[in-house]
Amino acid sequence: MNKKNILFLVADDMNYNSLGAFGCPVEDISPNLDGLAAEGLILERAHVTAAICMPSRECLLTGKYPHRNGAPGFNPIAADVTTLTEYLHKYGYLNGICGKEEHCKPIEKFEWDYMGDVFNAKHLYGRAPYIYYQKATEFFEKAKAENTPFFYMANSHDPHRPFAGSDQELKKYGYHTYASRYYKPEEVAVPGFLPDIPEVRKEAAEYFSSVHRCDETMGMVLKALKESGMYDDTIIVFLSDNGMAFPFAKTNCYLNSNRTPMIVRAPGVTNAGERDTAHFVSGIDFMPTMLELLELPIPNDMDGRSYAAVLKGQKESGWEDVYTQITSTARHDLYPMRAVQDAEYAYIFNDWSDGSYQFMNESKFGRTYRAMVEESKTNEAVAARVQMYDYRSKEELYDLKKDPDALENLIDRPEYLETVIRYRQKMLRYMENTKDAIVVQYQKAILDLDEY
Repeated sequence: MNKKNILFLVADDMNYNSLGAFGCPVEDISPNLDGLAAEGLILERAHVTAAICMPSRECLLTGKYPHRNGAPGFNPIAADVTTLTEYLHKYGYLNGICGKEEHCKPIEKFEWDYMGDVFNAKHLYGRAPYIYYQKATEFFEKAKAENTPFFYMANSHDPHRPFAGSDQELKKYGYHTYASRYYKPEEVAVPGFLPDIPEVRKEAAEYFSSVHRCDETMGMVLKALKESGMYDDTIIVFLSDNGMAFPFAKTNCYLNSNRTPMIVRAPGVTNAGERDTAHFVSGIDFMPTMLELLELPIPNDMDGRSYAAVLKGQKESGWEDVYTQITSTARHDLYPMRAVQDAEYAYIFNDWSDGSYQFMNESKFGRTYRAMVEESKTNEAVAARVQMYDYRSKEELYDLKKDPDALENLIDRPEYLETVIRYRQKMLRYMENTKDAIVVQYQKAILDLDEY
């Protein structure tokens, strides 16, 4: 057994392209995580399985799709599902978590030996990097004192809403939390899937201020690990649980929903500064991969599989696409969505879309969505985007090479009919193979639309 440790760093609602190492043009946005990327491997095609906080984490820590781990929405996982931390406990690992511990339920199934609660007024609701340093130092000292390998999950509360310096933050907390840098609207880049109008640009600046603070938080945890003397005995993984909390990102199945800025530094496995641009790895693959790196047996009932060979630089077949999904939001509103994404296309099925049922998530309460609604009164293009966000269509198809921001739905274009049929078949295979609960609805829907 390899007694390596695991440090799992998870950002909250960070888009895949919000870090300098992933092409973000915002100045000095992520020096700490860029430094980690320079020491490790960037996985360009990494995706989370469900682009919403709790289901995403529960997929990562069970190796199973939401409809297979008993938690399709904001639910506790099923009692008969084994978690990564539960499994590691049997092999003598010390388990710790800091932040977002309420998104791993039921709590007893995760067998935490240490819980660093930071979402409270005393700890500035998880928005203070130095608090994460204190908690990490405390945990690493415990691991050293007990002379045991560890799994430590540090969940930043940034850049989740409310953003640094925002009106939402003032309303929620009664004060503005401190950030070492507040970006101005003219300093940031508005994502391509949003209209570049003043209020959107202003909220993007608030978001990037929170991204920068998230980077500082992760830097503080890395500092604590280095000071512990265990840095080179630790596998470090960074990713985001889902995309940014703006329209057409988080709580959806778009590229900007599921693609994640994943970095892996595994001593003796990954090579410094390399990028993997070929393999589509998914959130369900995290648990089996970590177990293989630790040279522990992998349970045979997981949906995911190990990409340890990919981390070693090997080229592997069978990693050409990912299956992603949403079932319900934090408010428990049902919006069943499924997607198949590969290097060419994203195909999405919105089981809930009927032309009258309106989509609702936290992004709709922010400055951006309100600004889009106001702009739509005089701007037909923005009006069409708002209509699409609110109601969708039963199916969506996007050419990711030409249109990664999913601006033009190709589903009804005659020249794409063969492509649509091909991706319907892919979707159906995924649903059947994973025993997805909505497979019957999907079969009926596509039969009504076209022969598959």
